Amino acid sequence: MSTDEPAVTIGDVSQSTFAIGSHAHAESHHHAAGCDPAAEELLAAVRELRADLARIRADDRTRALDGELADTEDEINRTGTTGEGRRQRLRELLNDAQAVLSVFTSAGAVAGLLGM
Repeated sequence: MSTDEPAVTIGDVSQSTFAIGSHAHAESHHHAAGCDPAAEELLAAVRELRADLARIRADDRTRALDGELADTEDEINRTGTTGEGRRQRLRELLNDAQAVLSVFTSAGAVAGLLGM
């Protein structure tokens, strides 16, 4: 190692994704630890709906829904479950965006898992 090269220090990298080098490629796969089967199923449906939402022109309703879906995904990844308050907010946002979401089977899957 040359003395003029910078020193690199990497600390805690848990829950992190990074790549080093000119041709490096970083890919992240996060799995919810300790989830019950219902939370795992909701997590998969949430991810599918978020992917579908990325394919349409966003409006205020779909942006709000995507934000809540992202928070739900994060909560399941961190805790293995979702609280009733978050589930209720998702229900309300799904109802608000129903006209746009009716073309996505993923929206029906999330709604079904929320007991709508």
